[in-house]
Amino acid sequence: MRPSGSLDSFSIILSGLAKRLGLQTHLFEVRLQQQWRAIIGEPVGSHTWPVQVRFKKLYLIVRNSVWLQQLMFLKPTLLAKVNEQAGSELITDIAFRVGEIPDARTAAPASQPQQQPVNEAAVVEANAHAAAVQDPDLRNRLASLMADAFSRPRS
Repeated sequence: MRPSGSLDSFSIILSGLAKRLGLQTHLFEVRLQQQWRAIIGEPVGSHTWPVQVRFKKLYLIVRNSVWLQQLMFLKPTLLAKVNEQAGSELITDIAFRVGEIPDARTAAPASQPQQQPVNEAAVVEANAHAAAVQDPDLRNRLASLMADAFSRPRS
């Protein structure tokens, strides 16, 4: 139990919130797409692309069958690098498929979800969760983000 009056860092609060809302995997997926080449390194990063993470499995597009064969041998190394970046064993397997590698500068923003209309029940629930935040600007922004997340269809 922590002493009364101690403060949690904003990153700890947000990571706990992301975990409770089930957004941890999606946030990691977006971070992988934005930083893929830096995480994996060259030349692998320029011949592969992280498409999605589902049920602890990372799905990668590979430029051609030659790279796919090589990456089958490198799978344990890739898993270690990805999980090191995640800070835990978030990924347990990698699936490869041959396909067109998107341009890294345009692919990451396109992967962001489409804006959904926010329903009233989501706004009420989000405001209830954010009520303890003292800063009004931060409280409003956090409530807005949560209402948006609550309004999205579950996949």
